[in-house]
Order: sequence, then structure tokens, then C-alpha cells
Amino acid sequence: MSLPEPVGVTDEQTPINTAVQRFTVLTVNTHKGFTAFNRRFILPELREAVRSVSADVVFLQEVHGTHEQHPKRYNNWPTMPQYEFLADTLWPQFAYGRNAVYPEGDHGNALLSKFQIIRHDNLDVSISGHENRGLLHCVLRLPGDGRHVHAICVHLGLREDHRSAQLRLLTERLKDLPDDEPVIVAGDFNDWRQRADALLRPCGLREVFAEHHGKPARSFPARLPTLRLDRIYVRNLKARQPQVLTTRPWSHLSDHAPLSVEIEL
Repeated sequence: MSLPEPVGVTDEQTPINTAVQRFTVLTVNTHKGFTAFNRRFILPELREAVRSVSADVVFLQEVHGTHEQHPKRYNNWPTMPQYEFLADTLWPQFAYGRNAVYPEGDHGNALLSKFQIIRHDNLDVSISGHENRGLLHCVLRLPGDGRHVHAICVHLGLREDHRSAQLRLLTERLKDLPDDEPVIVAGDFNDWRQRADALLRPCGLREVFAEHHGKPARSFPARLPTLRLDRIYVRNLKARQPQVLTTRPWSHLSDHAPLSVEIEL
């Protein structure tokens, strides 16, 4: 499978050279940098909150690449793409998968990484005539032993039949990967009926909250989570201390509560 080079690399951070045995993963639907119901633009506050977690790999959904009108309305709108603004100086590598394109701009999924992204591609899983969705598949090279980890950032559709079709495309991608290589699949599955686990289990994926607590995490709406929409799945990896980030400031920074977990090789 031939994949293009990563979208961006920053040089502000010295590369990690020692072998990594554990690292932290965070997934968050950024809601394009706005609070619930688009009442306030809070991307700078969201960046500080993301930095505070000290995650090594960050899965982002609903991030703007470009937008022509918002910079005219919000004086704190960044001069760079949102994913690059969020990467700041902590995540020297990042990749972006453009899913939705419209006259004013575009948005999609992104991955921020302290480890090298050696290649990536964005698999279009949109259902014709409906929401634009994608699976951003990045291959990370861990420092030290150079081990590869596949990181797939997911944002699935709102309709169950669409999600089922999109999950089938995800399983096809997983079948193409080497059986022994580590895999992390994370993001907004919109799976409020909890059907994804049964479809992904035959591919060897384990949902980290279901493994530790019996069910996926409640993550939506952020201020009082009741629906189990967001997930972190792993294969050939151990997961420790999964957490839902529901306290302030997280409860006021998006409509989804972020999820984090410690990964052990």
C-alpha cells in the first residue's frame, strides 16, 4: 500500500530518540473550534487544554483546514490551519485528511504526533449525497527500535446504515494491515446504539473502555455525557487507565468530552 508523505513537520521540538514502551493517546472532536451550539470560538482555550494532557498522539475530528469568512468575524482566528495551530510546538508532526469541502473552506480529521509520521492517506467513506466522512490512516515510526504503529482517526456518519457501511470499509482496511503490527483506531463513531464493537471484534480490535469498564465511555454531550459516541480501539497493544475528560475546562470546550488512554507496547 503506497501512501503519501505527511502534510506537515515542525522543527521546534527535538526528536525523541530513546525507545518508547508507553505513550498516551487523546481523541477529541473539536467542533471546529466552537463551543456547543457555536456560541463562542474557543480554539485558543482548547489548545491549552490539549497541551495540558501531555498526550503523545492526538486524534482530532472536525478541524478546519481553511475558512474564508471566519477570520473576518473572529479576531483570534489563527493564521494557519486549525490542526497546525493545535500542534503548536508540542507535536512536531501532523497530518490532515480533508473530508468536507464547501465554498468557504474545508474541514476533516487530523492527527498530531510526537513520533514520526512516515506515511498517511485519507480513505473517503462518504455515502453519496450525504455527509462527507473519512478515515485518516497514519503510520507512525516509534523512536529507538523503529516499530510501526498504525493510527486511524475516525469520524462516522449520523445514520446507522451509513455507519455500518463505513465500518465495513474500515474492516477492509484493517484486513490489509500486517497481523502483528500495532493498531489504534480512535475518534467520533456516532455509535449511540453500540453496534461498532461487534463489527470490529473479528478484526482483533478491543475497545479500551469496554475492556476496563464493560461499556464504551459516555462522551456526549460534554456537559452531561449520556451517549457513548466516541471510542478508542487497540490491536496488539495493552491499554491502561482510560479516562473521560468531563470536568472544566473540557466540559465547556466542545460538544464531545475527550477520551484518553495510556498505551503500552
